[in-house]
Amino acid sequence: MGLMNMNTREQDPIGQAILDFTKSKKPFDIIVKADLCDDDIIPIETLFRSFEEMPKLEQKAMQLCKGKILDVGACAGAHSRYLSDSGFNVSAIDVSPGAVLYLNEIGINAHQVDFFHFQPKEQYDTILLLMNGLGIAGTLANLEQTLLKAKSLLKPGGQILCDSSDVKFLYEEEDGSYWMDLNAQYYGEFKFKMSYKKIEGPWFDWLYVDYNKLHLAASNCGFKSSKIEDQEHHYLAQLILT
Repeated sequence: MGLMNMNTREQDPIGQAILDFTKSKKPFDIIVKADLCDDDIIPIETLFRSFEEMPKLEQKAMQLCKGKILDVGACAGAHSRYLSDSGFNVSAIDVSPGAVLYLNEIGINAHQVDFFHFQPKEQYDTILLLMNGLGIAGTLANLEQTLLKAKSLLKPGGQILCDSSDVKFLYEEEDGSYWMDLNAQYYGEFKFKMSYKKIEGPWFDWLYVDYNKLHLAASNCGFKSSKIEDQEHHYLAQLILT
């Protein structure tokens, strides 16, 4: 999930939830507070889902993976574990200390680092930005910078597999009008805060981007983009470095 700066357990709700669940198997929800919509929850069990439990969109992303893989925002490693078990060379990064501790414990090569500060000595064939992973851009204005950072980590002909949502529907009235001026600012820019038990993280920016805007940004950054799956307002995109 979000790439905020978290250096202590007190600021690492997701990491602590992962570590607690692996020890006790007792499910406690992660609460997601938002500035523009109602609070949501992340059931901790979903972070440990198997391939069979993944949505069709994620299963398709797993099938499209190739070569050396970087899983960005790996969380509890649902995708990294599946791909590693399938014989792929997988590396993972996350800003959550608890998540990275767990990933290393289960044999995943994981590093605690912000994506924008990640400077590996190798390049990758596939970069995964799943679970609305494009959100790490934070704002629409930062989307191209995010794609260019990913581009710098890819081998020639490499690919980004990413998903996001067109959240315009959140602002639609029953008569088809919109209660928010969609031209005033980009409607997919949110601020979120996560909490687990008494552990609360900081607010962070998160982007949901419609496919047309992603396609334009990808083209500007030297990628050929394709929409692979579309489930209601949620889509999977493949960006191939040209």
